[in-house]
Amino acid sequence: MAVGIFDSGLGGLTVLDAVARRLPDVPFVYLGDNAHAPYGVRTHDDIFNLTCGATERLWDEGCDLVILACNTASAAALKRMQETWVPAQKRVLGVFVPLIEALTERQWGDNSPPREVAIKHVALFATPATVASRAFQRELAFRAIGVDVEAQPCGGVVDAIEQGDEILAEALVRSHVEALMRRMPHPQAAILGCTHYPLMQKAFQDALGADVKVYSQANLVAESLTDYLTRHPEFHGSGTRSKFMTTGDPSYVSSKATQFLRRQVVFEAA
Repeated sequence: MAVGIFDSGLGGLTVLDAVARRLPDVPFVYLGDNAHAPYGVRTHDDIFNLTCGATERLWDEGCDLVILACNTASAAALKRMQETWVPAQKRVLGVFVPLIEALTERQWGDNSPPREVAIKHVALFATPATVASRAFQRELAFRAIGVDVEAQPCGGVVDAIEQGDEILAEALVRSHVEALMRRMPHPQAAILGCTHYPLMQKAFQDALGADVKVYSQANLVAESLTDYLTRHPEFHGSGTRSKFMTTGDPSYVSSKATQFLRRQVVFEAA
């Protein structure tokens, strides 16, 4: 009954950690496409093709349900995958919707018409490809009206995090927050629209100020996945063993992942 977790690199490990704590009896198979990371600067067609290939690899591992724990893949590829590519007996889900449900104070699966919500000014921090897709704004429009979203493409942050350069990552975060706040001086909420960014949540919060509510994804996705599997037990899949796989160098990725999660993580070749 394995569930697949996919990311372009290491960021999805923040989601994996949260869902594994929430669902300790479920095996999770993680696949990082480290050989092609970062996705945030790639074309939508490229992201679509890479994400489909990774998803098929997770299906081979007995994961009938795959979570795209990558905002760029969720933004640039998920809708097209669901509409044109995913077979009826499989499911591929993204990480945007749980975040938007929390922002708009909706219960899981609430498909009622969009309505007014308390938060009117939202800052979105994401990769250039996620920002260009406008997927967050599209999903938000299904659930809320009258919300102003100012998006900031955060070039360089993912690379700095993956390289373990915390000082550079924090400096980039401050720079991107300052750039956004020149356009939206008083956001009420901030969305960290990349699964790498929870590691920089304090830096984002410090730069934004204590009055801004910062929404991060990992725990919200864990709650949503728990609810989904309760309602759809047929997608537990046939896999029985948790594992970590990478398209990159397993030794190098294992070392970086161990630093990333602050516990030993061993990857094998995908």
